[in-house]
Amino acid sequence: MQLTVTTWNINSVRLRLDQVGRFLMERRPDILCLQETKCPNDKLPLKELQAFGYPFVVHMGQKGYNGVAILSRYPFSETAVMEMCGRQDARHITVTLSREAKGAAGLTIHNFYVPAGGDIPDPAINEKFRHKLDFMAEMRRWGSRSKPTAGPAILVGDLNVAPLEHDVWSHKQLLDVVSHTPVETEALEELRQEAEWIDAMRALRPEPEKIYSWWSYRSPDWAAADKGRRLDHIWLSPGLKDTLRSVDVTRETRGWDRPSDHAPVTAVLEL
Repeated sequence: MQLTVTTWNINSVRLRLDQVGRFLMERRPDILCLQETKCPNDKLPLKELQAFGYPFVVHMGQKGYNGVAILSRYPFSETAVMEMCGRQDARHITVTLSREAKGAAGLTIHNFYVPAGGDIPDPAINEKFRHKLDFMAEMRRWGSRSKPTAGPAILVGDLNVAPLEHDVWSHKQLLDVVSHTPVETEALEELRQEAEWIDAMRALRPEPEKIYSWWSYRSPDWAAADKGRRLDHIWLSPGLKDTLRSVDVTRETRGWDRPSDHAPVTAVLEL
């Protein structure tokens, strides 16, 4: 069977519900993982999301900030949430697909929203940046302790780090900019490699190809300037590597009316 998984920082699911629906109707992924839903659980537009053809929805949210959700065509046998860094700030949710998912039964999907980190890349004076580094350190410990790649698993999300030289429009100019500083890129790559996650995008589209999934709102002509960063990721457990068929960024969503500054990233697996 073919399984299609998308990750998308939607930057308010209620504000951009029509865009979610449009994307789902056009691309029809089996699983959609959202970050930055920006609403508490009781305000999630559940019936509207289910009406798009995704009856199985889990969400961990809070008022105005953060929030992660997973929409699926297939039911779940398990769901779980981790409170990272001792905070109840809605940055993680996990599901395991049930037997009704057929060839994808037993597959676990982890949806993360890593803190952005503020503007100053110094943990001594910027608490947001310190939180970001602590968050990735906890992800690393989780990978070592829980062995999430021992079985079939996918990790997705807005990880808020562009780890490689060609994941940003200018490696040299962004070395001191949060999301591409060496301390962040090294931390993300170390936790990925230690847990044996495979970067799906770069497995099929290696450097030096430039790939971005985020373009700043501060750029009035974002498409022409194309000063992007690859902040949104899909990682696979080693056993899924040979099932990977394609990975792409739906760049055109960034040009929709009142868009998210992130574009969806989609992987297709043949299970």
